[in-house]
Amino acid sequence: MTQEKWRPSIGVITAAVIASVLVLPLVGLLFFRVFENQLVRQTESELIAQAAMLSAVYAREIEQAPDAFPIGAARPPRDPAIEIDGRYTPILPSLDLASSPILRARPEAVQAPIESSTQAFEIGRELTEITEATQRTTLTGFRLLDANGIAIGGRGDIGLSFAHMEEVREAMQGRFSAIMRVRNELSEPPPIYSISRGTKIRVFVAMPVFVDNHVRGVVFLSRTPDNILRALYREQTKVFAAVILALAVASAIGFVFVRTIARPMRELAAKAEDITAGRAEAIGPLKRNGTRELASLAESFMTMARRLSDRSAYLSGFANHVSHELKSPLTAIRGAAELIRDSESAMTPEQRERFLSNLLADTDRISALLDRLREMARADNPTTGGAALLAEIEPALRERFEHLDLSVNADDTPAMAMSADNAQIVFGHLLDNSARHGATQVGISAREEGGKLYVRVADNGAGVSPGNRDRIFDPFFTTRRVEGGTGMGLGIVRALLRAHGGDIALEESEIGATFLLTLPIAQVA
Repeated sequence: MTQEKWRPSIGVITAAVIASVLVLPLVGLLFFRVFENQLVRQTESELIAQAAMLSAVYAREIEQAPDAFPIGAARPPRDPAIEIDGRYTPILPSLDLASSPILRARPEAVQAPIESSTQAFEIGRELTEITEATQRTTLTGFRLLDANGIAIGGRGDIGLSFAHMEEVREAMQGRFSAIMRVRNELSEPPPIYSISRGTKIRVFVAMPVFVDNHVRGVVFLSRTPDNILRALYREQTKVFAAVILALAVASAIGFVFVRTIARPMRELAAKAEDITAGRAEAIGPLKRNGTRELASLAESFMTMARRLSDRSAYLSGFANHVSHELKSPLTAIRGAAELIRDSESAMTPEQRERFLSNLLADTDRISALLDRLREMARADNPTTGGAALLAEIEPALRERFEHLDLSVNADDTPAMAMSADNAQIVFGHLLDNSARHGATQVGISAREEGGKLYVRVADNGAGVSPGNRDRIFDPFFTTRRVEGGTGMGLGIVRALLRAHGGDIALEESEIGATFLLTLPIAQVA
C-alpha cells in the first residue's frame, strides 16, 4: 500500500507554474540593479568628460586673468591625468552601488569667510552662460568654484562656500573626487521606485583646475543617473499592457494545462474508482485524452481493466463449471457409499461389484478432471519462449497416436515461437480430440504468411454440428462426457496459443473438423 503523505495536486503544481511565470518579470526587475550600477558608472563617466572639458575652458580663462583667482595646493606628484612615459592615464569611473558609500544629501552652501574678486565673478558669469546652455541638454548641475571653494559661477549659490563638502575638499587638494549622495527631492518618488537603489542617489564629481601646476579652481558637477524603473514609470501604459498580456498568456497556459492534463487525469482516476467498485460500464475511452502520453496511458489502463474484468468473469464461470463437474461424481460416490453401508448385508456379490466399479469410475473421472485442471492452469500461465519445428515433434505424435493415419506437410516452414513441450501439448490435444470423435486420418499442413505461421489440422471424424460451433472452446463443453470427456482439451489449446501470441479457429469443412492455428515465428538469433 502506498505510504500516506502529502502530495501536491496537479492544480497546485499548475498554479505554482503560472505564478512562477508571473513572478519572473518582477524577479527580472531585481536583476536590473546590475544595469543600474552600469548607469551610475555611465553617469560618472559622462560627468568626468564634461568636467574635463569645462576645466580646460576654465583654466584658459584663469590664465588670462591670473591675479583674479587665488592660488591653491600644488599638483599632486601622481596626477592620473598627466602624461607618464608618453602615455595618458585617464580618470576611469569607479563608483559602485554595492560597495561605494552613499553619503547624506548635499549640504547647503555656507557663507564664505572671504570674498572672491569682482573679475572672478565676471568670468564665472560668462562661463555660466555656457553651462546653462549645456545643462538644457545634459541635465547636469554645474558649479564653478575658485581655489578656496567659493562659487563664482552656476545657477545659484554665487559667493557661497562649498569647501565643507568632502568631494570639494579633495578637489581643493588637487585630487579628483566622485561620490554618491542621497537625493534631496522636494517630492516623494513614485512607489515603484521603492525597490530601486539607483533612483535615490545623485552622482557628484569635483575636478581640480590646474594652472602652473597649482589648483586655481574647481569644477563641481552633479547629475542623477538615468534609471530603468523611471523609464518603466514613464511608459506605465505600456507596462500595464504588458502585465495584461502576461496574465492572458498565463491564463492560456493554465487553460491548456488543465484541459490537456488535469481534466483527463481526473477523469481517468474517476474511472479507476468506478472500475474498482465493480462498475464494468466505466471501462471505455476517455471523453478527452489531452496529450499523446495520456491517451497511451488511458488506452493501456483500459486494456488492462478489460482483461482483468474478462479474467474475473472467466474465473467466476470456471469455478462454477468446476463445482458442477465435481458435484455429479461426488454425489454418485456418496450415494454408492451410503448404499453399501446401509445394505451391504443384503447385497449380492454382483451388486457389490457393480457399486464398487461405479465408485472407481467416478473416482477416475474426478482424477482425470483434476489432471485437466492442472493442465489448464499451466496453459494459462505457461513458460513462454523457445522454438520448435513441426518435423521435430512429428515422431512423438506418431508414436503416441499410432492408431491414427497422420500426415505432416510442413517442409521448408520456419520454426514456431513455442517450445517443443508446449507444442506437444497443443497438437496432442488436437489429435486426441480427433480420435475421440471417430477420426482415423489427420493431416497437418503449414504455411508462412505475413510474418506468421499458419498450421491447419484436419481430420475425417464426426466433425462439429452447427449448433456447437460457437461453444467448442468453452471450458467443460463436451459431447463425449459418457466416454470420459472433460471438455477442457480445446480450452487448454487456445489458452496455450494465446499465451504465446497465437490463436485457434474452427474452419468450415465438408468432412470432419478443421482447425486453423496462428502462431508467431521464432526469431533467428
